[in-house]
Amino acid sequence: MSQQTPYTDSIAVIGGGPAGLMAAESVANAGYRVDLFDAMPSVGRKFLLAGVGGMNITHSEAKPAFTARYREAAPWVSDWLTELDADSLRNWIHGLGIDTFVGSSGRVFPTDMKAAPLLRAWLKRLREAGVHLHTRHRWLGWSDDGALRLQGPDGEFKMHPKACVLALGGGSWQRLGSDGAWVSHLRDKGVGVRDLAPSNCGFICNWSPYLSERFAGQPLKPVIASLADTDNQPISRRGECVVTRDGLEGSLIYALSAPLREQLQTQGKASLTLDLAPDRSEAQLAAALTDTRKGQSLSSMLRKKAGLDAVKVALLHERFEKSQLSTPGDLAKAIKQLPVTLHATRPLDQAISSAGGVEQAALTNDLMLRARPGTFCAGEMLNWEAPTGGYLLTACFASGKRAGEGVIRWLAPA
Repeated sequence: MSQQTPYTDSIAVIGGGPAGLMAAESVANAGYRVDLFDAMPSVGRKFLLAGVGGMNITHSEAKPAFTARYREAAPWVSDWLTELDADSLRNWIHGLGIDTFVGSSGRVFPTDMKAAPLLRAWLKRLREAGVHLHTRHRWLGWSDDGALRLQGPDGEFKMHPKACVLALGGGSWQRLGSDGAWVSHLRDKGVGVRDLAPSNCGFICNWSPYLSERFAGQPLKPVIASLADTDNQPISRRGECVVTRDGLEGSLIYALSAPLREQLQTQGKASLTLDLAPDRSEAQLAAALTDTRKGQSLSSMLRKKAGLDAVKVALLHERFEKSQLSTPGDLAKAIKQLPVTLHATRPLDQAISSAGGVEQAALTNDLMLRARPGTFCAGEMLNWEAPTGGYLLTACFASGKRAGEGVIRWLAPA
């Protein structure tokens, strides 16, 4: 049975990830009561899992390059970053008593590399600021009279807060609470929402049974991956990835996931070229491979003369007929330009993050829904995406800050 609750003097925040927690902090610091609701048994679950193996909180890259990471959403996201950029985010973390350092790649980490101490310190500060946390509370949309509907341990109830921030996440990692169920609720109210799609994800290709069974889980490093975007502009990244039973995944592939996904959407497939020997030119490889084999197998010669490991050699055999590798020049070209055709993304729930979400046109500059004044949105449920490396988290924090400050401005007396 539905019950009414006395939250009319409260600001409601729905979602306990970084964006929701940051919005709650901003509003609470302005003196408002904040009630934060999360569907899971505890808040920050995706944040904690993202910190396994090292909590990459932001990146030290210069601002122009930093904001360019958000691609077509860069002007929008850079506006949020005026509220909380990478430097101010580091200072905010230091204010929690957590030191940070810049790694060799430019990524920024807490000194102990862990997410849990940061989250504990933050939650302590939020409680002291008067934020009330309510776990195991799932948002069900709005009732006919405009009230928020929530399902808690004691049943469904309605509330009419002064304002609300929705920070419900995207559509990946459903077991941690980001199930994308909010999409239909917003669309039913006339809010423009772009379909959620995998981002920072692996891709599927049709390996032979031999490659799939023998080399699944093997790293490819170092390699350069290249492709052309939908405007036929070349994109190249150096790094490493992993051969899976049915495709490729890993940091290098994640960094290229947006243009690869766009190729799939427009062409039905995505074409990637791998340079298996990025530190040697095609001419250098051809010269090294000119020496006679003296009884060596092709695989042995490729290992000794070209420096290729077993998985790289297997990829050459996977993508080329023996007749195509008959001369040193052919071998060198194949090593430098190995084609891989990708046929699909991994499922959305297996992606690190998601693209799509609430469209910018549906929101004011303060991230308030034009169709529902007093309701703000933040975090991954907005229509933007970014590669891993601290860019995702930074924008989530910044959008939460923008939404929280937007609530304060909206409630301020005229």
